[in-house]
Amino acid sequence: MSSAPHLSSKPTRQGRPSVREYTSFDGRKDADTLRKAMKGLGCDNKALMYLLCSRTNSQRQRISLEYKTMFGRDLIKDLKSEVGGYFEDTVIALMTPPAEYDATLLRKAIKGLGTDEAVLIEVLTTRTNDEIIAIRNAYNTLFSRDLEKDIAGDTSGKFKKFLISLCNANRIETAPVDYSKAQQDAQALYKAGEGRWGTDESKFNSILASRSFDQLRATFNEYSKICKYDIEESIKREMSGDLRDGMVTIVRVVKNAPAFFAEKLYKSMKGLGTDDKTLIRIVVTRSEVDMLDIRDEFHKMYGTTLARYISDDTKGNYKKILLQLIGEPVK
Repeated sequence: MSSAPHLSSKPTRQGRPSVREYTSFDGRKDADTLRKAMKGLGCDNKALMYLLCSRTNSQRQRISLEYKTMFGRDLIKDLKSEVGGYFEDTVIALMTPPAEYDATLLRKAIKGLGTDEAVLIEVLTTRTNDEIIAIRNAYNTLFSRDLEKDIAGDTSGKFKKFLISLCNANRIETAPVDYSKAQQDAQALYKAGEGRWGTDESKFNSILASRSFDQLRATFNEYSKICKYDIEESIKREMSGDLRDGMVTIVRVVKNAPAFFAEKLYKSMKGLGTDDKTLIRIVVTRSEVDMLDIRDEFHKMYGTTLARYISDDTKGNYKKILLQLIGEPVK
């Protein structure tokens, strides 16, 4: 795996997005274009896809507002009546405000039989403090429930404490790296794990859930100087189950977030069948963050392009919209 590029302490918002603000944006004009695309027999999917994939989420929200003002109609309802299948799922994901989308992901991960721990971990480890606060507020608005209480009620033990720490949105994000502190934290992590009988998971939790990403990179570097294993190997040796998966995810995201998402995309498509929920979730949520970096990492890691994998694994308008979202020209 390639070494991580230097990114901001914030877990997101610093990479190369595939979807950027449309500079000549005109919400009324776009609303009119979408109405014409859906009016009459059939739907002009090409026009619909081009417009949605070349506007940011905030611009799409303004289009939705203009659409209702101009036509007295709900844009999402009209879109749902025109498109279907995974193509529809992708379109609706694009039209949903990010905090509401993430809140819905978390609700689905928690409710029902079993818990989708992978989604809980992914969302809570890769969003900024402000994003997590917005997700908590959206969760309460949409479902009249408290996210932290739902997480506490659906998980247990040290994994529950880990998720609640992340849900607290108290990670330091802007402070400069303190290299002396990095050495101290590295020693503390070693003493809490490899340097003792048993493992003090609470020490790992307090450091990994609160330090800035830049600070953690420095800490992991110091850790490798005092232990024959790197921090990820040590966590795998010392922990198990969901807690191990959560801690390892933080380490991987800190080291190289695009590589983390590239691996998830690869696993969603390799072999028989496709994990379309994961594919859509990552393509949509990373399109305005670091999708071009994810594409590069995918090629480095697997010797083929993300576009080729998507093309081989999907079809029709679903394939076309995913390709446009990753910044790949569609013929």
